[in-house]
Amino acid sequence: MALTTRQFEILTFIQEWIRERGFPPSHGDVAERFGFNRNAAREHLLALARKGEIELSPNDARGIRVLKDASGPRQFELPLFGNIAAGAPLTAPENAQEWLRIDPDLFRPRADFLHRVSGDSMIDAGIFDGDLVGIHHQSEAANGDIIAACLLDRRTGYESITLKRYRRRGRQVSLIAENARYVPIEIDLAKDEAAQELPAFRIAGVMVGLFRAGRPK
Repeated sequence: MALTTRQFEILTFIQEWIRERGFPPSHGDVAERFGFNRNAAREHLLALARKGEIELSPNDARGIRVLKDASGPRQFELPLFGNIAAGAPLTAPENAQEWLRIDPDLFRPRADFLHRVSGDSMIDAGIFDGDLVGIHHQSEAANGDIIAACLLDRRTGYESITLKRYRRRGRQVSLIAENARYVPIEIDLAKDEAAQELPAFRIAGVMVGLFRAGRPK
């Protein structure tokens, strides 16, 4: 289905926001950019979803996933992200260490990027140091999912990524290791500075599979 001029403008804005920041805009960001109220912004986003351009996650203001990207992503390749990045979010395209020739559709659901595991915090889940894990980009997760979590140190502006089991109760989030040697990372979302461009904690995506280059250490 053809897009209206305004729908095309909104879709382009979303694509550019994600390329620059590594995570989607909120409904409020869309409203502010185009001078809408939030209800009008949501109606435009729902129209884009009906036309198959985006996917919306319920109850998540940043739950916007672009299904078609006019920038033309590299076919049969996935970006590999390391452990830290400064300024832009860790999973912004410019922070990719390299692009690996791995077909994203080998994973179900489709992988959007790779992360190389560092350390032994997930060994009881069969995930070892040096493994490459495929991550499906989404900004929410179910309790028990293994997620790629991004944590921001506001003092330095550096963001780190960690692979952990996700648990949430109300505004309390626990990132749980699969190794008894490590205590959970506890996050109180009520204390997060929501007005900041980069949140102190965000879900970069959910693990959908892994590749093992060699024997686990």
